[in-house]
Amino acid sequence: MKLTLLSFFMISFIHFSHSIPQNFTSIFSFGDSLTDTGNFLLSGALTFPSISQLPYGMTYFHRPTGRCSDGRLVVDFIAESQGLPFLPPYLASNQTFRQGANFAVAGATAMNPEVLHDMGISRYIWTNYSLATQLRWFDELKPSLCKTTQECSEYFKKSLFLVGEIGGNDYNYAFFSGKTAAEVTAIVPKVVQAIAEAIQVLVKRGATNLLVPGNLPVGCSSAYLTLFATEEKEEYDVRNGCLKKLNAFARYHNELLQLAMEELRKKYPKTRIIYADYYTAALRFAHAPGHFGFGRGALQTCCGGGGPYNFNVTARCGHPGSHACIDPSDYVSWDGIHLTEAAYHHIADGLLKGSFTDLPLMI
Repeated sequence: MKLTLLSFFMISFIHFSHSIPQNFTSIFSFGDSLTDTGNFLLSGALTFPSISQLPYGMTYFHRPTGRCSDGRLVVDFIAESQGLPFLPPYLASNQTFRQGANFAVAGATAMNPEVLHDMGISRYIWTNYSLATQLRWFDELKPSLCKTTQECSEYFKKSLFLVGEIGGNDYNYAFFSGKTAAEVTAIVPKVVQAIAEAIQVLVKRGATNLLVPGNLPVGCSSAYLTLFATEEKEEYDVRNGCLKKLNAFARYHNELLQLAMEELRKKYPKTRIIYADYYTAALRFAHAPGHFGFGRGALQTCCGGGGPYNFNVTARCGHPGSHACIDPSDYVSWDGIHLTEAAYHHIADGLLKGSFTDLPLMI
């Protein structure tokens, strides 16, 4: 099995390296645990120390790296496609950021934590490092990358800015704090506004190529399927077993995000603001998991502590009572919230080929 997986990843790497034009010379990434490559751990956060231990990182790195998965993330595959090294987390010492930096932090929110506190959403917040913090870090780093307006313009013209996924934690914290669906739905415009404002800040700083992912189909998440389980059969999609209302919620966020991006495109016509359709890319796994090699289906979790979906809030991945599957590539879900490297690989492949972007990523 190890030889088979190694061969698979070598072939995948060759595919990415030689079939995609190497247009970008640097990548700057903002977001949450779908993108974080180590900032959360480096910040000293201890809320979820399990990601600092195996089985996290077991597949590719064979050690924990601060990524909330068994291996590489979408941003890692995009970097590989450009012949770039994996993005170092901004908080890492003794790093060079000329070819890019990762500002994403697991648990980060689009809105400032103070705003969430005022809304009565504070009980489960992992970190205070919001999108605003990440933009401040970028401003701190920028002088070391370029000095003059002209120099920065030329440098960032060849850079890709990955803005997200972000916003999912604003909703997670709200749902887990006991807010009703109507109350959480009411904050979606504010979350989208925060993302749009961040995009605008980056454009003003010189970004010309921005990839903005939407939310995943959270109704197919093992964590949500467990925490919001119901005996009402009509609540589940007969095609895939996902919770219909939660997926409708994710689509609502994505629709508002795309509308906001359209307005920004009108305002900045020389800037490429690209929508990444994570929702549709991932929903394919729920509809036809076997087609993508997921023999255990899309709803079962690889690393967990039992239950109908192998997600147990009292025995989460890496905690006592949990265990990891032998072959994560057989699963879509890694720990009930985050996806496996294999799933991220499929999503990245679709983005790079243009199947799940509304504008071509590569030019």
